[in-house]
Amino acid sequence: MDPISIAMGLAQFAPQVVKWITGSDDAAAGAQKVVDIAGVVTGKTDPAEALAALQADRQLQLQFQQAVMANETELVKAFLADTQSARARDVAMVQAGVRNYRATALVGAALMLVVVCLAVVIWQSDLNEFAKGAVTLILGRALGWVEQVFSFEFGTTRASKAKDDTINKLSG
Repeated sequence: MDPISIAMGLAQFAPQVVKWITGSDDAAAGAQKVVDIAGVVTGKTDPAEALAALQADRQLQLQFQQAVMANETELVKAFLADTQSARARDVAMVQAGVRNYRATALVGAALMLVVVCLAVVIWQSDLNEFAKGAVTLILGRALGWVEQVFSFEFGTTRASKAKDDTINKLSG
């Protein structure tokens, strides 16, 4: 059985693994990580045997959930480190007197796309429902880009702050 199928079977014991498999451009790598965790917990080298062992033993299920949570913390730390290094790069550029024209152009383009989409939806009331739906979809995506810019520049929400605090407590 392939790693993705096994990992989806393992998701019944730790549902958060689904985002590693589906929320990634490299689903196979995420699935393999989940399968590897199951192998370590169960001591089985065959992924199907590891899944069967987990299905049969509640204690192994709990150990698997704990191992997944430990690895999830590491993945979140890696994401936060990546974001921090991008911010550090921006600070270093400013200190060196260099402007980040690429980022400015991307933000400007996203904002311009938002304005154009809003203008089309507001002033072109005779558009059919399909066209309005397509423009609204594009508008939503462009607003998502703008949200990402604000999250990067000004930090994230309070919920993310609480998550950061939890990670610091776990790693400390």
